[in-house]
Amino acid sequence: MPLINLASPFNAFVALVLFVLVLLLAKEIKRSNVTCIMLLVYLTIIVGHCIEYVMIKDPTGQVNSVIARSIAMDFIFIFLSFLAYLWTDEIEAKERKIKSIDSSLDWFWKKV
Repeated sequence: MPLINLASPFNAFVALVLFVLVLLLAKEIKRSNVTCIMLLVYLTIIVGHCIEYVMIKDPTGQVNSVIARSIAMDFIFIFLSFLAYLWTDEIEAKERKIKSIDSSLDWFWKKV
């Protein structure tokens, strides 16, 4: 079994709660560094899961299935963390009156 099993509904729920709490913290202190750290943590977790997937020798394939589902959940959390990073970067840029890294989230609000 993987060290951090995000395929389990309880563990995925705990990760989601932690994600929301970290996002609220980053929004409150208006710093994108917090969400950047969260993104790097999820990237580290997916690297660990990929290494486990390659290294495991499971004849039944049961553990491989669990790790594959964990990798899928990792991708979801990485996507959410990346969007959260872009959002908090915009908040930080407006607060400190500096140029944002990229206004990539503008396409959510622009009317075509």
